[in-house]
Amino acid sequence: MPIVGVTLRGLLGRRRTLLMLLLVALPVLIGLLIRLSDSRIGVDRVLDTMLVQTVLPLVALVLGTAALGSELEDGTAVYLMIKPVPRWRIVGAKMLVSAGLTVVLVVPSTVLAGLLAGGVGPASLGTTFGYAVAVAAGGSAYACAFVGLSAFTSRALVLGLGYTMIWEGVLAGLLEGTRFLSVRQATLGIARGLSGQPVREGTLELGLAVAIVAIAVGAAFALGSIRLTRFEIRSAD
Repeated sequence: MPIVGVTLRGLLGRRRTLLMLLLVALPVLIGLLIRLSDSRIGVDRVLDTMLVQTVLPLVALVLGTAALGSELEDGTAVYLMIKPVPRWRIVGAKMLVSAGLTVVLVVPSTVLAGLLAGGVGPASLGTTFGYAVAVAAGGSAYACAFVGLSAFTSRALVLGLGYTMIWEGVLAGLLEGTRFLSVRQATLGIARGLSGQPVREGTLELGLAVAIVAIAVGAAFALGSIRLTRFEIRSAD
């Protein structure tokens, strides 16, 4: 699909690609330092803190908001929307590319960091596998949500950063009800459910976590498509 190719070329700019590679290299570096220092830090703690809470939302935020938002802001999206292509296909292509790139970048980082920090024992491999699948699901949900958000506002990057830092970083830890609206909490629920770890108090169960991710992707796609369908192309554009 031409839209996919255009989006890929737009997202894989030199500066953005370098920034993303530096971000996903951080957990691997931390895992290497843990291995060299022979520290007894649990692999789940490393992947939780470095991947799920920090790297994953940042990578998805940058890619998700740039996939559609940057084109709407600079006017290049007009050339797509004047063609006889349904608007939902445009949104779907943007979400597919941003989610796919997020997964391609973050999953290898998760696996390498997990293996370096925890070794190749059965327990470590199980935890690493669980987190790899979880960040793939959570990263897709984040990216799709940020693409949908960028269809509504040119400040999607700022709002997305506020969501990940304030809503998920502060409120989700204080108010139990907000966990149902947190991609981070859903990601952790999938990770702990697949890795066979005991469910901690406040952690979402696996089935509920998967449902939240699916709802987030579906809602972002539906709302983004509706918004783009109502987007009016001004004569000045």
